[in-house]
Amino acid sequence: MNLIVAVDKNWAIGNGNKLLVSIPQDMKFFRETTKGKVVAMGRKTLESFPGGQPLKNRVNVVLTTDQNYKANGAVIVHTIEQMLAELKKYASEDIFVIGGESIYRQLLPYCSKAYVTRIDHAYDADTHFPDLDVDPQWEMTKISDEQTYFDLEYVFTIYERIS
Repeated sequence: MNLIVAVDKNWAIGNGNKLLVSIPQDMKFFRETTKGKVVAMGRKTLESFPGGQPLKNRVNVVLTTDQNYKANGAVIVHTIEQMLAELKKYASEDIFVIGGESIYRQLLPYCSKAYVTRIDHAYDADTHFPDLDVDPQWEMTKISDEQTYFDLEYVFTIYERIS
């Protein structure tokens, strides 16, 4: 299983159920990487999308404790065990965990690869991703050349779990 996330220099990922910043190249990378794949997320992440609609051209698996929750075009599960059972139907390399914070934390132990866009800026944030740089189970195996978007500098990285 994979995960994909954009983090600031403090590993922050969001504020007020919104991304910290929208970088067109990062959005393009997300679209290209997850298109035709399975995306696993929490309800609040789904609701943060335009119109609260599932992402097109992907299988959307959404975790919520709300037993009556419905989302057209999404597979709704109510426990992390149900989510894992649903995700077992797909090839592990085709699954991307896309947030938010609690989903990342719950599914991180099942992931072997993390696509992390590292943004060289500190934002005001209320949600964070676990710092993979201090986690002995993870190592950065790839880093892109530095990219810029206006005055923001960022890199695309890949972290892999060390078995």
